[in-house]
Order: sequence, then structure tokens, then C-alpha cells
Amino acid sequence: MANLQLTHASILNSRAQLLILPVNNAGVLLDPVLARAKTLYPDNYHRYHRACRDGSLNIGSCLLHKRMREQAGLGISSNGNQPSYIANLVVSNHPYHPARTRWFTTALIDLQQQMMPLIRYKGIRRVALLARPLIFDNPRDTATHQSTETNSLPLDWQTDTLPLLTTYLQDLPKLRIDVHVPKSISL
Repeated sequence: MANLQLTHASILNSRAQLLILPVNNAGVLLDPVLARAKTLYPDNYHRYHRACRDGSLNIGSCLLHKRMREQAGLGISSNGNQPSYIANLVVSNHPYHPARTRWFTTALIDLQQQMMPLIRYKGIRRVALLARPLIFDNPRDTATHQSTETNSLPLDWQTDTLPLLTTYLQDLPKLRIDVHVPKSISL
């Protein structure tokens, strides 16, 4: 059983072996943490951006990237704190559009299937998930996003996002998942 823990700590300072970053398939990163991850992990960003340009990255998928270790320069001193893998969880089709239930669910299923070999054969035990892009916190835009279809409504943290995370990630064996939430969310 996986152990999910909510935290307010910075995800970029975590000692996780796998980072999970919710992204869109347009290739544009507007969240400040995602923009910082773009500069910290350029190999991941180039692969993600190339997949977006090619049109090979579908909404509701997960692009898992094994990071290349730096062999020289200033980056070598911090290699111990950096993740070995980065999972780009595609939960939206545009940076201004919030994640939807069906996209998030299929992306979590894809992530779960890709994580099983990493847990079994690569020894992954610590995971960090950035939750801020999954939280819809702009109430004035709710009217423009409402629809008659429940799958097209933006995700709510308490009723949608957290239960989906628990449902799809709880059954992963021997894993600690730190869910990094903004300070506006109470622990």
C-alpha cells in the first residue's frame, strides 16, 4: 500500500526519486513551479515539448522520462537530490483550461501502469506530485466552464482530485507519495 501525505514544502527541494508534474499537451507551462522545473530539468522539457509539437502527446496520458545524469560541471554536486524519473501527467489541452475528471483519471491509470515496473525493478520508493495545476481556484470562471456533462466540469480538490489520487495511487506497493499542495489547502 502506498502512503499518501499532503505537504506544503517545495516540490523542487524534495528527495523524491520520481516527480509527477501535471502538464498540458500544448507545450506551454505557465505555473511558476513548472517553469522552474523547465530550467532545472531541460532534458525532460525538450522531450515533452517535442512530443507536444509532434502531436504524439494525448490528453489523459503520461510521458515518463528517465533523466540523464550529469557527469561534469556544477550540476554534478546536486545529483543526489534530483529525481531519476519525471512523469509528465497530461491533464489538460491548454494552459488556461483546468483538468477534467476523465482526462485526470486516464492519466492516473497510465501513470500507475508505468510506475509498476519502476517500483518492482528499479527500486522507486519516494514520489512527489505537484498538485497546484490540479486545483481549480478561479470561481469567476466557473460559469464559463460549466456544462451538462459531468466529465467536463473542472476538478474540485476535496470531492474530485484527492479521492482520484487516493483511488488510483493507494494500491501501489511500498511507496511514499508526497502530494505538494498550495498553502491555501489545509492539511
